[in-house]
Amino acid sequence: MPDPKILGIVLAGGRGTRLHPLTRRHAKPSIVFDRYRLVDFALSNLVNSGIESIYLLAQYKPESLIEHIYANWMFAPNADDRFVSVVVPQHEEGEFFHGTADAVRQNLELIERHEPDLVAVFASDQVCRMDVRQMVACHHKCNAEVTVAATRMPLEQAIAFGVIVADAEGRIRDFQEKPEHPVPLRSQPGLAHVSMGNYLFNTEVLVEGLECLLQPGETDFGKHLLPRLAASHRVYAYDFSGNRIPGTKPHEDSTYWRDIGTLEAYIDALLEVNGNRPRISLDNPYWPVLPRLAMQQPLFDARHAHLVVARKSHTRRNLPYTIIE
Repeated sequence: MPDPKILGIVLAGGRGTRLHPLTRRHAKPSIVFDRYRLVDFALSNLVNSGIESIYLLAQYKPESLIEHIYANWMFAPNADDRFVSVVVPQHEEGEFFHGTADAVRQNLELIERHEPDLVAVFASDQVCRMDVRQMVACHHKCNAEVTVAATRMPLEQAIAFGVIVADAEGRIRDFQEKPEHPVPLRSQPGLAHVSMGNYLFNTEVLVEGLECLLQPGETDFGKHLLPRLAASHRVYAYDFSGNRIPGTKPHEDSTYWRDIGTLEAYIDALLEVNGNRPRISLDNPYWPVLPRLAMQQPLFDARHAHLVVARKSHTRRNLPYTIIE
């Protein structure tokens, strides 16, 4: 079958209050991570996978994000199918994005304008490498209408995330939002499947869900829309553990995924991608983090475990790091 036409939507509206002081002047997706901005990982995964029609839905403190996109992510001028564009709420109408699903619902005209076969809705606050084409292949193989990327996580950590309960074929039967007792995987009782916040939708199913299924006050994909769709549509989990990236070295973790939701997670991830044997390399020529050479020098010295992000020293929970605001 011919390759489907895919529109990318990156959710870049996070406030990032738990990442203060890094988010004092920046939106969460535009904070510096090594030589890059955090949003560059989601954009790189999409572009490396051949998805080059991308909207970023931004909201809080979008100025530095907009500047970064226009300085580093411009493709061909006036190209209808190769672009990265930042979309912000229309404040003059008194409207804001009230959640992830609401942000997409307010911009359905963008989807209708491009008429894609699939819509890839991805988070912008993660560090990982993902070949989205492999997720698309799973979507088609399962004859899915919605596919949710899932990573395996120890039960004690899964309580902080949205947990997916799927049958033996991978069809999702339930979503648990930060459960006290996550349902374990049948094959690995110490682990649970956690939603990565990355989704593939058949376009008509996404539009129908946002226009018809959401009830008043329901604004979120994970909490509201996906559980409703799972009850009436073919919603499947894509097991990220099977995703393979060319150029991965033997010592690297092919399933590496970090949700950068806290200052501690940010610091840990920086340490994990640096050093002689990083969990994942940021210099893989077969799957580059774009834009190339975004900054000449990283704002992180792995030898001293210092993060240089502004001007004032801070400590958090007696961590052996220096945060400079």
